[in-house]
Amino acid sequence: MENTEKIKLLIVDDHPIMRVGIAAIINARADMVTVAQAGTGESALELFELHRPDITLMDLRLPGMSGVEAIRTIRRRHPDACFVVLTTYEGDEDIYQALDAGARGYIIKGMPHEALVDALRRVHAGGRFLPSPILRALASRTPDSDLSSREREVLGLLAQGKSNKQIASQLGITEATVKCHVSVILMRLQVTDRTQAVVAAVQRGLVHIQ
Repeated sequence: MENTEKIKLLIVDDHPIMRVGIAAIINARADMVTVAQAGTGESALELFELHRPDITLMDLRLPGMSGVEAIRTIRRRHPDACFVVLTTYEGDEDIYQALDAGARGYIIKGMPHEALVDALRRVHAGGRFLPSPILRALASRTPDSDLSSREREVLGLLAQGKSNKQIASQLGITEATVKCHVSVILMRLQVTDRTQAVVAAVQRGLVHIQ
């Protein structure tokens, strides 16, 4: 098979060893080739423009620009761009945001490498790849659990252990407004206190604690 007929892939992951391993799996297939590797979302944008891969294999956890942001940015410029997410994030919100951004496959890094190869071939053929654990996580997401951008900001600061007073000061709003946001967050996450809210948010991928 000629090289030009192979599925061209851009690998985006902030761990060099992971990129090398993924590239080895891909390049061992007769119908695939790695055309570039990126360690950041910003680098992914540049390399996508340079190489125009058939599929971009995108991690979600990246320094600076997130994987979801990178997918959205590239697809605004190239609506037909194909993405498969390969990540450690298993929360329903992570999955929802990635698919909403335009990803057509979602793979957890602990899955067998055959799943990765299958996903790439299926997406290249015009299909989608969402294994059972991903579909189950999506099914658990309640439709009314969406948080506004401000509520997400408040939740992120709650996860950092900030008090209502500190949150109000940082966001330039009143403590009463913060309390209102916290009440909405607790209701939408179906929990009864701030600690439970943070635990639920981390499990679902609404916030990520470094």
